[in-house]
Amino acid sequence: MPDHSLTERLAQHLLRAVDGPMRGRARLHLLDWMGCVAGARHGPVAAVMRRSDHPATLRAAMLGNVLEMDDVHRAAILHPGPVIWPAVLGRSGQGMAAMLDAAVRGYEATIAIGATFDAAHYGYWHNTTTAGLFGSAAAVSSLLGADATILTSALGLAGSVSGGFWQMRHEPVMAKQWHIAHAVRTGAAAAQDAAIGMTGPRFVLEGAQGVYAATCHAPKPLQLAAGWRMAEVSFKPWGACRHAHPAIDAALALRARGTLTLPVTVETFADALAFCDSPHPATPHQAKFSIQHAVAVVMMRGEPTLEDFEAESIAALADARAGVLVRENPAITARYPDHFGATVIAETDRESVVDTLGDPERPLSRDGVIAKARALFAWGELSDAQAQRGLTLALDGDDADGVVSWLDEIL
Repeated sequence: MPDHSLTERLAQHLLRAVDGPMRGRARLHLLDWMGCVAGARHGPVAAVMRRSDHPATLRAAMLGNVLEMDDVHRAAILHPGPVIWPAVLGRSGQGMAAMLDAAVRGYEATIAIGATFDAAHYGYWHNTTTAGLFGSAAAVSSLLGADATILTSALGLAGSVSGGFWQMRHEPVMAKQWHIAHAVRTGAAAAQDAAIGMTGPRFVLEGAQGVYAATCHAPKPLQLAAGWRMAEVSFKPWGACRHAHPAIDAALALRARGTLTLPVTVETFADALAFCDSPHPATPHQAKFSIQHAVAVVMMRGEPTLEDFEAESIAALADARAGVLVRENPAITARYPDHFGATVIAETDRESVVDTLGDPERPLSRDGVIAKARALFAWGELSDAQAQRGLTLALDGDDADGVVSWLDEIL
């Protein structure tokens, strides 16, 4: 084996200073996550959490991905925010600057490792959880002031236990949310125990019985760039699986031209079909994972809202869904996962999308992120005062514990 393991290289990489502009970017991701949590506070997962004795940050961890509006990194095919923010907020007594720096490092670890996983891994494993364990450990280690040796052990401990399986996609359960909490709790525990001397395997990724050997066929190289990879993360404008967003985007362009008419064919990448080829959704969760429903929403109503994925809309749009055919386009699959694309073909027109709204190539503006958060606060029925306080804490606040208090108040 080489002298330096992959986690040792990553640990050194994570010890770099975080600059002011990246802290500003982190504030937008914090606000985005807070909006996702607030918007889910009246759902069934939130009801379960109200029966728990979990702290506010862990209750929030269970809610950050419920609405399918959490931030996403394309190449790693995962959602960093739902894991990293509750992990850093769970460490009380930290200033906002330290928390933002820790979050940037947590995103970096999550994405850097997640981007090494191959299709065989993603076929069974929930990338957000598998890589999120490393990210949570890195973020909390940052708050604890860990050096490279301790951080390497924290990453090794976190990586020595598994993420979650995709079986939960096939059953009406809450395991996807529980996976997030598992990554938050286990990664934080790894960091805390490493800080007091617990050691972890250095070669946990590439070792003979490590993560890659167990879960991948052909892992990709670990890429450590000069910048911070939080800048590569996409914001999701619509409350559906990201795999459905390119079709939504292309359909909206046809609707704007007045040419979105039935029947419609959607060509997209193979994973979009694996996750979102669902012509007969019966629940809001299934509707969020249905390209047919998403395109039907655009055709009949325009830009999707969260209400468009509720039971009444599912029933009302059955006929429109029946006119939407979904199939793979190998050329689009070849560009994936670096680009999530789709082509929507109507009778007289077609539209192709390579990068969808919210991706770094077509970024959601600061005002767009704020507008999204306001809409999510409204969906969650926050008072005007609660919504404004959330915005102020995320965008201008200096007190990380104030965010925790806000979460405790709304949850």
